[in-house]
Amino acid sequence: MVLTGAAALSTGMMSWALNSAMTPESEATQPAVNRPLQDADSILQAGILQQENHDLKGAARTYQRVLRLDPQNKFAWYNLGVIAHNDGRTDDAREAYEKSLKIDPAFMSALFNEGILLKSSDPDRAMGLLERALGVDPQAASVHLHLGEIWAMKNRDQVAADEFRSAVAADPSLRSQVPESFRDSVSLSPRSSTAGSTR
Repeated sequence: MVLTGAAALSTGMMSWALNSAMTPESEATQPAVNRPLQDADSILQAGILQQENHDLKGAARTYQRVLRLDPQNKFAWYNLGVIAHNDGRTDDAREAYEKSLKIDPAFMSALFNEGILLKSSDPDRAMGLLERALGVDPQAASVHLHLGEIWAMKNRDQVAADEFRSAVAADPSLRSQVPESFRDSVSLSPRSSTAGSTR
């Protein structure tokens, strides 16, 4: 799963793009120095619309325009990462997510997506990113689910079970996505994933 927006984390593929939090003001009240950023935001919105309409090449070109105006636009970098991730261009995706995280180290969506991207190839790095995501939102059910899967791959069943319990406690609909060997344990009360364990 690739997260293509920042409103919520779920385990199904999402197809909406990340909207900018900026609210345009009238040109009369905007100082001239902010004009490039305002233009970048307007162009970003156009890219989001293209991405929502599955014009991914057009959206990528539009996000590049945004970055020429505002190289520090974490949303443009993030959405370029999503496009590359979905195209299977993992190096490009990782580079874009990293640029987004250099701008905002607590950018939940970029932390999550890069963690998922690295889950198979670099589970330790993936775990670090996902744990940082939990620092932003300790109740992020999908993050707990993916951490549980990584711990299970490392044969750390107790820690994995704790993560799966946390995932299901935060979002009961995820129970069906918990590996079958752990499903019976997720109905137990959640425990701290660090209590009594050494990671």
